[in-house]
Amino acid sequence: MTAWLDHFLFGLYPYICLAVFFLGSWIRFDRDQYTWKSDSSQLLRSGNLRWANNLFHIGVLFLFFGHFVGLLTPHFLYEPFISAGHKQLLAMVSGGVAGVLGFVGVSMLLYRRLSDARIRATSKTSDIVLLWIFWAQLALGLATIPLSAQHLDGSMMLLLAEWGQRIVTFRSGAVEMLASAGWVFKTHLFLGMTVFLIFPFTRLVHIWSGFGTLAYLLRPYQLVRARRLNLPQGHNRPSRGI
Repeated sequence: MTAWLDHFLFGLYPYICLAVFFLGSWIRFDRDQYTWKSDSSQLLRSGNLRWANNLFHIGVLFLFFGHFVGLLTPHFLYEPFISAGHKQLLAMVSGGVAGVLGFVGVSMLLYRRLSDARIRATSKTSDIVLLWIFWAQLALGLATIPLSAQHLDGSMMLLLAEWGQRIVTFRSGAVEMLASAGWVFKTHLFLGMTVFLIFPFTRLVHIWSGFGTLAYLLRPYQLVRARRLNLPQGHNRPSRGI
């Protein structure tokens, strides 16, 4: 039973999440463009929203790109510059700082949404569920730090990275890479994949718009020409007199 569950959660479930992530986002943009927004509650009450929002976004964005690069970069590319153990230590320190920032931010956002009657009344169920998922995911991520400290040779990090690389390259044997991983690591992976699964049905779709604005950096400058009034030779311009 456990082997079958592992094959489903870490062999098949990732592809289900990615398929829903891409197809669901495309369908929502095509059919429900007016719902493609962040649904900010700042107009109801600003308060400490700026602090909470900045802490959350700084922490989560750093962790997202850190996990993306850390998991999907083959070992042989960085091995000449940094060892697996040092890479894991770097990930523990930087990820720990970003994780604390994100956890404090999401805790503030969750408290604000649940404690304020006006914000709670206008919140969707998906808003609250999303915040709880991020709260649990960040807590689990921080919980992996002391576990990673028990094997500073980077062996577990290499196994997790190999799992991710085999998934995205459609290679077999991905599930076997997680055989020695504890439940904290596996639950952390599961919640991370679940975020991609629910992405198209929540306010998270506005992230696509954020990445889309990067295209403006590559867009050529707009060419503006002055419009001049060409009059026949010898024709005087209209007088402003009476």
